[in-house]
Amino acid sequence: MAEITASMVKELRELTGAGMMDCKKALNEANGNMDEAVEILRKSGQAKAVKKEGRIAAEGICRIARQGDTKAAVVEVNSETDFVAKNETFQQYVEAVAQQVVASSATDVEVFLEEKWIEDASKTVKEALVDKIAVIGEKLNIRRFARVEAEAGCVATYVHGGGRIGVIVEGCTNVVNDAVKEALTNIAMQIAALNPKYVATSDVSEEYKAHEKEIIAAQIAQDPKMAGKPEKVIEGAVAGRLNKELKEVCLLEQVYVKAEDGKQTVAQYVAQVAKENAADLSIKRFVRFETGEGLEKKQEDFAAEVAAQMNA
Repeated sequence: MAEITASMVKELRELTGAGMMDCKKALNEANGNMDEAVEILRKSGQAKAVKKEGRIAAEGICRIARQGDTKAAVVEVNSETDFVAKNETFQQYVEAVAQQVVASSATDVEVFLEEKWIEDASKTVKEALVDKIAVIGEKLNIRRFARVEAEAGCVATYVHGGGRIGVIVEGCTNVVNDAVKEALTNIAMQIAALNPKYVATSDVSEEYKAHEKEIIAAQIAQDPKMAGKPEKVIEGAVAGRLNKELKEVCLLEQVYVKAEDGKQTVAQYVAQVAKENAADLSIKRFVRFETGEGLEKKQEDFAAEVAAQMNA
């Protein structure tokens, strides 16, 4: 039996991204043969992939791929832990998924998973995902993607926090130059920072407004300062608070984060850039992904997990 050294375990872990104890076990089984150990991890990992189905994958990263100035796609791929999300093997895999998404015509994840994998046509996207689960040793999930193609203008993209947030903005414009592109990128950064829900107030549904009015009215009813006020005063207070909220959730109504006077709105900034470049410029739509939003995150006890692995 070959002696399994710490450096061998480290090398196998760097090759596969698998856990320390899994690497040691595989090397023992392969009698120290590195190639055989990699195969053992892949095979055992595929068997374990089914067992990982029930786990929560709420960490991960977003990545964006582009085709020129007119087409971009953002994808969110989840992992179980932040440790794996920072792993280079995982990040390279997500980059490849994004490249496939931007070239794909699939409109949902289920259809996308059945496509031929861009890096190995002998496998489907789903089969490649299972392989990656085997190598990394955690449940991974291609959760969602969005593709934006500008019909009359260009797209701008921005990735924040190493992939925690990914944004695509579509601008309608008859002038596509560096200044316009920079402005759209600035707006993508605004979206990442302030998380608007709509482009303009005209996009807000009446259902949303009615729901928010109901909440605001209930809040005002609990305010002692408003007790006994005339109905018109209360209606005015409700309308005022609603308008204030709409300025926060509608991109064009927000104060532009780089405004020198601290007052310029995004709409005014767009108008300024349009005038300076003799362009007919407007924001058509945007997509903002934040990793793990809406997903339950399990509470980790890292010390207990390490202890469990060492005692396994």
